[in-house]
Parts: sequence; C-alpha cells; structure tokens
Amino acid sequence: MPVLSEEGADIPYADRKDRTVFFLVDPLDGTKEFIKKNGEFTVNIALIEDGYPVMGAIYAPALDTFYFGKAGLGAFKLESASEANVVGDNELVEASVRLPLVEPGDVVHVVASRSHMSAETEAFIEGLRDGEREIDVVSAGSSLKFCLVAEGKADYYPRYAPTMEWDTGAGQAIVEAAGGSVLRYEDGERFDYNRERI
Repeated sequence: MPVLSEEGADIPYADRKDRTVFFLVDPLDGTKEFIKKNGEFTVNIALIEDGYPVMGAIYAPALDTFYFGKAGLGAFKLESASEANVVGDNELVEASVRLPLVEPGDVVHVVASRSHMSAETEAFIEGLRDGEREIDVVSAGSSLKFCLVAEGKADYYPRYAPTMEWDTGAGQAIVEAAGGSVLRYEDGERFDYNRERI
C-alpha cells in the first residue's frame, strides 16, 4: 500500500497521480507543541480512497488519547488508550465513546491554532459576532483541533495559513465520520487529496 508523508514529499506528481488508494501519514504533527513539551502533538494516519479520506486515526501520546473515524461507522474517542486491551475493530468501538460528545448550544466555540493565529482567523471570529451569541475561542495545537470539532467542543476551526495534506487527512476523516465537514476556504469545496501541490 503506497504511503504519502512529509518524508516522501519529493515524490514527483507524475509518479503518484494515479494512486487511488494510499495511506497519508504524519508521524509527528505539532512539532512546535512537541518542542514546547505541552503534550499537544499527535500521530496522524488516514486512508485515502479516490481522493478523499475514508478512515482516520489520531493518537496523542502524551495525553494517551486515541481518536478514530471511519465512513459509515462513525467517529470515536478512547482515553487511556495504552491501557485498553482490545484485539479487533468491535472491541475497539465498544471500549470507546462515540463522537460528538457535546450537542450545539448557545455559545459558538471556535478552536484556533496555538501556533498559527492569523489576521484572517481573527476576522473570521469577528464575523461570527452577531450580538446574540457568545463567542468562545479555544487554542489547541496539532490535529487536536479537528478532534475538538469532532467531539462537538468546537463549532469551527478556521485555518488560513498554509497546511499540508498529511496535516489534515486524518482529522478530516474523523470530523466527517462525526457528521461535520472540512471545506477549502477558496471555493467551499470538500478537501481532496493527492493534489499536485501537497
């Protein structure tokens, strides 16, 4: 099974453009968080089929929390993952809690990057203010921002800074399996993968 990751970013597009099924891997997402030792770094793995993520797994080693999602199955969270004694898919699902955990409420929760806050993100947050709803902004590192959206703890995760496919594939799979969506800012279309510029 082919793998696309930052370590293989130099694979020419001509050599990978016909791949319809592959793994998208980020072995250390949140390098800045890892260096700061705040625990908000993750390992991300997504299965891409026909340009879209159909399954994703995000593990936060310092938090010992495992998130996973699969199209048609749903999204789940497993805390104390290293202590879980699971052998197969069914046991994994049974040991986990289904996402989202939180239903939408009167407060609009926005998760923003701890390391990449931009003027565009601040403008997006200001655009949500309508005088009726309270806006709560939470900072988080790495792909844990996607996990907060999947959990229902965040309604939006605006991201305007450049990002790579391995940064978003697993998170998108989990958010979509939880019933959410991940859209490109430029055209409002669903993120797709194995593009010429990854």
